[in-house]
Amino acid sequence: MDTFLTCNKNILLIGFMGSGKSTVGRMLAHKSDRYFLDVDTLIEASEGRTIPTIFKENGEAYFRELEKKSAQWMATCVRGSVIATGGGMPLVVKELHTIGHVIYLKLPFEKILERITPEERAKRPLFHDLAKAKQLFEMREKIYEAEADITLNADRSVEEIVNETLLWLDETHGSTT
Repeated sequence: MDTFLTCNKNILLIGFMGSGKSTVGRMLAHKSDRYFLDVDTLIEASEGRTIPTIFKENGEAYFRELEKKSAQWMATCVRGSVIATGGGMPLVVKELHTIGHVIYLKLPFEKILERITPEERAKRPLFHDLAKAKQLFEMREKIYEAEADITLNADRSVEEIVNETLLWLDETHGSTT
């Protein structure tokens, strides 16, 4: 049987900026024979401009509306994919479970700071003020945990995270997820 047909439910990766959603998502998609979709990249392609430009020109509220619109499209049209959400998407989109299994990649704030270079921080509008970023992290962490079907420690190799995800999917949902 075609593997793609047996994995029609999406897998959504949630977590704070720099937690590894895109990196894990790419490998997970490859290992599970699924497509990979990055919501931030989708929004940038749809808008024809970068997220920092969207924030600068239209503000965060406009960007959050774009996340909602993307979620509605994914819930209706996307199947059999691994989806890396934006860090704030679980705050504004309450129907994540209608899109797929929700996996929280949990990483301490200090580790996130180690992963994100100052140049990368400059590209992330909500990371311009580290004190505010930490406050945002602490607030979002509770939301991520509440939304997740499973929380995984993201402070290890991508391969380990992917293997644990695949094992959880197989044990919890069988091979037809």
